[in-house]
Amino acid sequence: MARPRKLREFIGRLKDNASLIKANLTTKRTVSSIKIAILRATSHSSTAAPPEHQLDAILSLGHDVNLPLACACVEAVLDRLHNTRSPYVALKSLFILHNIITHGSFILKEQLSLYPLTGGQNSLKLTRFSNKSNLENWELSQWVRWYASVLERNLITARILGCYLCCTSSSSKFQENGNNKIAIRPPDCDLLKEIDSLVCMVEGICAAPESLHYQRLDLVHEFMLLVSEDYRFTQHQIMTRLNELGDRTARMSYDDSAELICCLKRLEDCRMRLVEMFANRKRNDEFWDLVRQTRVGLEELNEKRDRGRMVVWKGWKDETTELTRFVDQRVMGTSEVIKLSPCRSQWLTVSAAVA
Repeated sequence: MARPRKLREFIGRLKDNASLIKANLTTKRTVSSIKIAILRATSHSSTAAPPEHQLDAILSLGHDVNLPLACACVEAVLDRLHNTRSPYVALKSLFILHNIITHGSFILKEQLSLYPLTGGQNSLKLTRFSNKSNLENWELSQWVRWYASVLERNLITARILGCYLCCTSSSSKFQENGNNKIAIRPPDCDLLKEIDSLVCMVEGICAAPESLHYQRLDLVHEFMLLVSEDYRFTQHQIMTRLNELGDRTARMSYDDSAELICCLKRLEDCRMRLVEMFANRKRNDEFWDLVRQTRVGLEELNEKRDRGRMVVWKGWKDETTELTRFVDQRVMGTSEVIKLSPCRSQWLTVSAAVA
């Protein structure tokens, strides 16, 4: 077992050296230095997360507000991600992208969010990533696919909210006042769309592979810390919007209430999985109490509306039945006129009341 592992490590080092030689041969020195920095941070030789000084060197590329430099940086990371079959290299590349989203400059984030231009699901194109060379690589491939889907959902949610999940609430397009309420009150439809996107983010996090023991690995542990921070901020954003909707639920339409109830039920279904994943670090009972209270309040409101509709419908049905009976009696009490002979123009009136 040790010999195949050593052989894979040797082959990985050869690949890293070949990639470094290729990067050094690039005519543009700036692009070459960026590629070399990415290659060193995502080498095959180590299963640990990239050191902090290497991450800082990559993130500093966006501090000069140099668009071509930021574009080359993001492109180099994505090229490394798409051209490897090693789960460790792929996870390191995703970890760098996550650090760009969390700690990177605005220009780096924008370049990442615009890649590809269409955005949306599977923008990182890793849904088919798989390495079946051994059990460890096969299981880590599941983590690669999951981590990529979380980052994709992160970017989708950022576009809908108007801010990144790593940011403080002050950077959001909706400012908050001291009471944890949104000062600029958006329409209900916007709030519902945002809550649905945030719940999708939580559901994506909960879809982590069952092999949670891999969190003991340094690399997996490091990116799970970032994911847990994304979850914490997602909780905050959902809580802020539920507090805002608390003043409006009585005026929400029946369909909007039903949609929000469905979102909150989906969120509550994630609770036990989140506890399992984060070992109660992000339990936040206050948050879950608010979710439950909001859902119960909406369900009671819709039940009252349903009972009101039943009363109105029953009254309408009784009035309709009474009106039909009245019309039938009037018709039964009238006479029918029958024409016996059209030639003689004679008419005969026959009573419609038949014994």
